[in-house]
Amino acid sequence: MTLGGDRLIGEKIFLWQVGEYHYPAAYGFVPFLTSYIHEDKDVHPAMIVVPGGAYRNASPSEGNLPAEEFYRAGYNVFVLAYTVNLLDEPLKLQPLHDISRAVRMVRANAVEYAIDPGKIALCGFSAGGHLCASLCVHFGDITDRDPKYQTVSNRPDAAILSYPVITSGEYAHRDSMTALLGSEPAEEELEYMSLENYVTEDTPPCFLWQTVTDATVPVENSYLFAAACRKQGVCFAHHVFSEGIHGMSVATERWLERDFGVPYTLEQIRLLADAVSQGLTAYPEEKGAEILADFGLDGKKKEKWTPDEKAAIGKTLKEVGVWPSLAEDWLDKIWQKTKSSRDKGERK
Repeated sequence: MTLGGDRLIGEKIFLWQVGEYHYPAAYGFVPFLTSYIHEDKDVHPAMIVVPGGAYRNASPSEGNLPAEEFYRAGYNVFVLAYTVNLLDEPLKLQPLHDISRAVRMVRANAVEYAIDPGKIALCGFSAGGHLCASLCVHFGDITDRDPKYQTVSNRPDAAILSYPVITSGEYAHRDSMTALLGSEPAEEELEYMSLENYVTEDTPPCFLWQTVTDATVPVENSYLFAAACRKQGVCFAHHVFSEGIHGMSVATERWLERDFGVPYTLEQIRLLADAVSQGLTAYPEEKGAEILADFGLDGKKKEKWTPDEKAAIGKTLKEVGVWPSLAEDWLDKIWQKTKSSRDKGERK
């Protein structure tokens, strides 16, 4: 475990071995987890944090900050850098296979990671929320080629869905669907990614939150999933805040100041930019530098908002910023139910 300032960042855990991973536009990238493991000898619940980014990138604003939040709340945390599609190589089911392997790997190594294998939660943001919800409803469809992992459950025990992309229908975030499925997906592909239609009684408990004024992913997305959970009898909580932009992460002053820590979730973007600059793609070589600049990987800090915009956003932090404590309290109840169920099973 290494300590850098107030950031506790640990092991880089690759999800796939040589020969297992075949995304055509990877350019050396292999999906991985970054661990935040307590150094005590206690067993902790696990949280897998899944950043958003329209399936075009894995946003650093939704990696380290929520990881530190849940670490402080007593979780051993893993941030998932999954496969993304910046330059139009459709992802199809690759991200879903990434997150499925991540859950299986964490659960299979519960002793090494000092986690309870029956308390593995996901926390996804935006498109990362879609990926988490995809596993929550489609976990039974995703097999693993490695027998060592295929025998391990990939079903999460709970999920936090933060301003999630959910539907491919009327309220879809179209660019997420295009990045995932391409510009001309089959109807059955779109339907499969409209997750509100696949909630069943086996879907794990879900905590959803969003803002009414989200101008990127319509708030109807979280309503659709919450309604499906209610219909199927799935345990859920649904919080809708009156104001706030899309992508607020943990909604703290540190987030507002864009102090995200090391942008390790952008490794695939960095490798892609290098490949473009070296003439290894069909894109002009100068686009490589453009990609680095667009994602702040050129060493130059850019302001995202005007002073007035930043001030307005700052006024929403107090309301929205309560979501982590609400989610943590809700998860405590879920884990208590899990413990009660285990105790009853042991007494039988």
